[in-house]
Amino acid sequence: MLEVNAAREIVLRHARRLPAETIPLTPAVLGQVLAEGVAADLDSPPFDKSMMDGYAVRAADDGERRVVGEVAAGGSVVVTVGPGEAVRIFTGAPIPPGADAVVKQEDVTADGGVVRTAHSIKPGQNIFRRGQEMKSGDVVVPAGTVLSPVALGVLAAVGRTEVAVFPRPAVGVIVTGNELVEAGTRPTGGQIRNTNGPMLAAQAARAGAVPRYLGIARDDETAMRELIREGLESSNVLLLSGGVSVGKYDLVPGVLKSLGVETHFHSVRMKPGKPLLFGTKGNTLVFGLPGNPVSGYVGFELFVRPSLDAMLGREVLLRELKLPLSEPLAANHDRPTYHPAVVARDSVRPLPWSGSADLRGLLAANGFIVLPPGAVKLAAGDAVSVVLTNG
Repeated sequence: MLEVNAAREIVLRHARRLPAETIPLTPAVLGQVLAEGVAADLDSPPFDKSMMDGYAVRAADDGERRVVGEVAAGGSVVVTVGPGEAVRIFTGAPIPPGADAVVKQEDVTADGGVVRTAHSIKPGQNIFRRGQEMKSGDVVVPAGTVLSPVALGVLAAVGRTEVAVFPRPAVGVIVTGNELVEAGTRPTGGQIRNTNGPMLAAQAARAGAVPRYLGIARDDETAMRELIREGLESSNVLLLSGGVSVGKYDLVPGVLKSLGVETHFHSVRMKPGKPLLFGTKGNTLVFGLPGNPVSGYVGFELFVRPSLDAMLGREVLLRELKLPLSEPLAANHDRPTYHPAVVARDSVRPLPWSGSADLRGLLAANGFIVLPPGAVKLAAGDAVSVVLTNG
């Protein structure tokens, strides 16, 4: 069995960044990674402008100043400030010639057409100089930037209506098993509802991919082969849930082999999720995740999510840290175990949990405590390794 870190390195060696595409600059690009640096097409601001409502003046003048005009934001400057003069000005308006400072309106006393200042004035005060934010030709949003609302605002400021980004991977999701029915069906006999399809698709969407649920593959090689073939042809990443162990009805490994998928590993030293398969066909990544829902969830977070980060052009973040326990925890497992937990800023609290079939036990979890193999008895305050899964 491979250790988790060794298995993840194999996955990341095969996870290739997708070719860039140019798309409209809309909120839909949030979270995607910019594929090329973007330069300013003009100075910002394009002129010296006022940062306050007040009066544009000459800082060297003393005493009273005669108001000789007014400039509003978006307006044209048709007046010059001479000795002993002031111009009424508003936030964002261009500074008139002759003025080298703006006095905010709270610091002046106005009496008819004359203003008196209450404080000393420094040259340049309350003026945002031309090009102070950005100069024409400067790269203002570098390649590799994860697009945020602020980045979209800056891109709009430099006139961009389209951007080159690394596209969101298409993730196909197939669940396997004769026992499964969809959520809208009431199970009978030995049937159970399909939880893994919606869960894995949602995990893919949260990771920034475009999920496509392809349905339930019954335990029949011919039918399974056709559904998996469709997934391989239409996906950058194909997720298969269930049927990957060594039982009589675990048909997935053989079907994948018949379709030309090369298997790189088929077992990881972890709990839950030991029988996890990873393979490739061309540039398509294939993950055979165990059918128990918590096993599938953990396998996605440890292996699929980092691969999606790499394909999106993001820095691959493993989201691991050390935190003290908020309460005691005792366990005894034969493999490193991922125990559901609530991760706070300065501590981590283990959740009650019944094992790999207990999906409800994850409902409040935003991470996992990584327990070493063997018997452990931890006290409140002991530091433990934690893997974050939220966000």
